[in-house]
Parts: sequence; C-alpha cells; structure tokens
Amino acid sequence: MVKHIILWTLKDEFPAEEKHTIMKGIKEGLEGLKGKIPGLTDIEVRFDGRLPSSNADIMLDSTFESAEALKGYSSHPEHVLVANTKVRPFTASRACLDFEF
Repeated sequence: MVKHIILWTLKDEFPAEEKHTIMKGIKEGLEGLKGKIPGLTDIEVRFDGRLPSSNADIMLDSTFESAEALKGYSSHPEHVLVANTKVRPFTASRACLDFEF
C-alpha cells in the first residue's frame, strides 16, 4: 500500500470567502475520483477545523494499492482534469509525501 499526502497553500489574491469555495471545489473534485481510478483505495480532502498553527490551507490524504497505481493516478485523464481545473489555478504552493506502508 502507498500513502500519497499533499498539502497546498492557496494564492493570497483570493479573499477568505472565495478560498472556502475553492477548497470545497477541490474536495468535491478529488473525492469524486474514488471508484474511477484503478488502484485508488481511499481519498479524503480536509480543510475544515484547521488550527491557527497550520501553515497550509488544504490536505489530500489518499491511499493506493501500489506505487504503480499512484503513478497511473498522476496521469489518469480524470485526475488531470481535476488538477488542471480545480487545483493548479488556485494554489501557490504544494508539498508532497509518498510512502509505502
């Protein structure tokens, strides 16, 4: 099994209310991939309940059957569409941690 965790910070140019709408769109888009990507076993996006000590706006926590499944996810057309329309246009930074467990 492989864990794929991403932390994003949204661009500063968006007001707080718009950021919340953007984060909801990211959550709906990415969580909507469940059942559509081979080898993706679990996917969750979190942004509510962040503490003031946080330095990221939104987190993706996903699980894959293998490193090969994660690689397939990265280029899968459904994922690419969500990334290009709901994530990349709105994010300023991205940190990734992938690990086997």
